Amino acid sequence: MALQVKKERVILGIDPGTSLMGYGIIACKGKEMTMVVMGVINLKKYDDHAVKLKVIYDRCVALIDQYNPDELAVEAPFFGKNVQSMLKLGRAQGVSIAAALSRGMQVNEYAPRKIKQSITGNGNAAKEQVAAMLQSTLKIPQENMPKDLDATDGLAAAVCHFYQSSSPLAKAGAGSWKAFMTQNPGRVK
Repeated sequence: MALQVKKERVILGIDPGTSLMGYGIIACKGKEMTMVVMGVINLKKYDDHAVKLKVIYDRCVALIDQYNPDELAVEAPFFGKNVQSMLKLGRAQGVSIAAALSRGMQVNEYAPRKIKQSITGNGNAAKEQVAAMLQSTLKIPQENMPKDLDATDGLAAAVCHFYQSSSPLAKAGAGSWKAFMTQNPGRVK
């Protein structure tokens, strides 16, 4: 009888922002997941947008070096009315992706509705509902719950990726840009 080894992986989730950037890290073993850490990177004290981007990059690299995640799950910017805010948010997301790629990590992007639906079953769920569901699912003591819900949003991105990548249907798709490029060399220029 063959011994079955459970696959272990660590997922970093990021909710990009230019004032507060939320992050959460989960450790996964088979179908089990546990929270490793969650928090926010406070960028409010920096006036210069370029400096904020450097801080985001440096802190993401530091998190990656400290916790050695295998994969990044990042929330995609949503389309809003304020174009300048959307551009800044997209840059913050891009810098976090660049940090992950600089460490050879697989990158996965999820729409905010997809993350909320994955966690709560409702794509229009409030941040508080997402936080409550994560607290229940991951058995996080109340005293360890953050006051800034951006932290639970980052954690939600990681948990969403765990659910999506654990699904048999998820295995049918490319799963990442790297996998897509490998599977479709003629479609990438």
